[in-house]
Amino acid sequence: MSTKHTARRSVQLYAGLGLYGASSALLVEAGLGLEPWNVLHQGLAELTGLGMGVVLTIVGAAVLLLWVPLRQRPGLGTVSNVLVIGAAMDATLSALPAAHALAVRIPLLVAGIVLNGAATGLYIAADFGPGPRDGLMTGLHRRTGRSIRLIRTAVEITVVATGFALGGTVGVGTLLYALSIGPLAQLFLRLFAVPSASGGSTVVATGSPERVILRG
Repeated sequence: MSTKHTARRSVQLYAGLGLYGASSALLVEAGLGLEPWNVLHQGLAELTGLGMGVVLTIVGAAVLLLWVPLRQRPGLGTVSNVLVIGAAMDATLSALPAAHALAVRIPLLVAGIVLNGAATGLYIAADFGPGPRDGLMTGLHRRTGRSIRLIRTAVEITVVATGFALGGTVGVGTLLYALSIGPLAQLFLRLFAVPSASGGSTVVATGSPERVILRG
């Protein structure tokens, strides 16, 4: 594998992770509903007084520990996911001015969802391994034989319900995210597909969003 090819994949990995954290911060600032795992992260942040990015990092590390009994192997992308997304989220939140008017919050919501889809395409297409939450779902799929769709639905309903009970924000943005992130991710996976070192195209862009979408 050429150095140039690896360098491009590395740039995509970290650009995607950084953008994922920043786009999640836009959804937080919009205050109209978060993606499922961030409902939990926000609820835990309210409970503990820690920053959302710090909570995201701690939860990511805890989920990664669950890989051990599932015999999942982390990659560079897995570890980077734990370290980068939370830092990028907290940095963006600290830089964003408070948004109160609905005329500002709605565009923030839309921008956050679209950029989250772009971030997903960048990160997944880099092909350095799944994030800890996705790896948990695929690991459970292999160990239980249940469909990824069923496992993902059950896990995300659980984290949303828990996060909401702790004070996380659930709203129209949560529903809009759930409906749009799959098509957006598939679009950007195709757009950011990295050609193989031999000159062919990678197959990651044609994968099912159910199997590849990042949950930061």
